[in-house]
Amino acid sequence: QGQLVESGGGLVQPGGSLRLSCAASGFTFSSYAMRWYRQAPGKERELVAHFSSAGGSTNYADSVKGRFTISRDNAKNTVYLQMNSLKPEDTAVYYCNAGGLLGYWGQGTQVTVSS
Repeated sequence: QGQLVESGGGLVQPGGSLRLSCAASGFTFSSYAMRWYRQAPGKERELVAHFSSAGGSTNYADSVKGRFTISRDNAKNTVYLQMNSLKPEDTAVYYCNAGGLLGYWGQGTQVTVSS
């Protein structure tokens, strides 16, 4: 059974940076597109970034373009989300996903941006 485990969340001041990691196991990681979602209190879950399984293409939500970078290391079965210039509105629980809405989900990691 596939499993995703996120890490790297925490409290950071506005303008700061965090790097989230998501370690995968139990499935062929390199065959799956990987995504980061986030959900803020009282809001719907939104797609933040996507990394294709082949070709290496990436896509980002408009709200994070130029600030966030998704990357993956297939040798380590890990996907990353580098978050720079963080804003209070980036505060949310961040989830990694493999295989779309009906695929594998991690447990989430809290990111809080506050002074």
